[in-house]
Amino acid sequence: MQISQGKIMSNNESGMPLIPHVKPIEKLRTSGKINIVGMPRKVLASELLTITPKPKSIKMRETQIWNWIYQKGAKSFDIMTNISKEYRENLKRKFSIERPTLTKKQISCDGTRKYLLRLHDGNEIEAVYIPEKNRGTLCISSQVGCTLNCSFCFTGTQKLVRNLKSEDIIGQILVVRDDLNEWPYNGMPKDRKRQISNIVMMGMGEPLYNYDSVRDALHIVMDNEGIALSKKRITLSTSGVVPEIEKTGHEIGCLLAISFHATTDEVRNNLVPINRKWNIEKLLNALRSYPSLSNSQRITFEYVMLKDVNDSDLDAKRLVKLIAGIPAKINLIPFNPWPGSPYQRSTKKRINSFAKIVNRAGYASPIRSPRGEDIMAACGQLKSESIKLKKNLFEDKKIFKT
Repeated sequence: MQISQGKIMSNNESGMPLIPHVKPIEKLRTSGKINIVGMPRKVLASELLTITPKPKSIKMRETQIWNWIYQKGAKSFDIMTNISKEYRENLKRKFSIERPTLTKKQISCDGTRKYLLRLHDGNEIEAVYIPEKNRGTLCISSQVGCTLNCSFCFTGTQKLVRNLKSEDIIGQILVVRDDLNEWPYNGMPKDRKRQISNIVMMGMGEPLYNYDSVRDALHIVMDNEGIALSKKRITLSTSGVVPEIEKTGHEIGCLLAISFHATTDEVRNNLVPINRKWNIEKLLNALRSYPSLSNSQRITFEYVMLKDVNDSDLDAKRLVKLIAGIPAKINLIPFNPWPGSPYQRSTKKRINSFAKIVNRAGYASPIRSPRGEDIMAACGQLKSESIKLKKNLFEDKKIFKT
């Protein structure tokens, strides 16, 4: 299938510490098989014991399976040739290897790729790959929809449908690696540079409202025998779920980004309604005690530039005063419009003036270049058509319930 820029493409083909506890495994499919993708390593080891109760060989089997799925992109147990045929048959009887289905792909004129992915229950999410000269960033989602209702964000106009499971989060990465032909097993030269060098949890949803699944998934991303990306190449963005911030630092340890966007509670209450629960003062106090915070692991403050709302010189001066003492950088994001939005993008002159004030105070203040605007793939523009179905509809139609 030929791919052209700006066109929609379809395709129906298919270390971090271990989690300190073992949760019961859900049988995720009507067949009774368990999707092995996204399963924490300790849980995988426990499940393998039910196939062959030989503890001495479990670590080897766990590592083999892990390597095939996350480093070679295996979609079937049949290709795991360093595992005996008998054991593979046992695996096939109990487990499946499943990912979301790529239903639509759009490629921007600037090379940005937006993916619409269908989950096993029919819900849909979006992920975005942004290629740059020295890096490739994959933006992934943590929820179907969102519950925060940030007034400048298109995703916020879609009500929360459900949290993503670890399999859904990891599945986004696997599908995009498929599309980019990034798997060494599929013929990629050994010396070829990885195209996905960075992961950002900045897609649909609030990651810290889905903490357990996000943590489990990111442990797989950071595992040296898994997807194997350093924690310094992973950024989790939150609007300010204060009680989960310190735990994120201890249990995940990735870089942290804050969807900040205002310098007074009055304005932030409107832009980021979660501020009514945890205001600016509470949020900044939590950030000052974030584990591993240092000049080498700075917090990123994301600040969308909205004309005549939060873009004055006074706002810039208040911002640097508020974050004083926090190792940080400020990403200034020109507002990305969407249908029906009540806001306008700040002028280039106003953004540059704001940036100069922040920069003179000693903070890096890069102005983010909008990417993928022609395919609605820019920051704050992600949304799917999934809606939350009533419980009796699930039951009447026998739709899989999560």
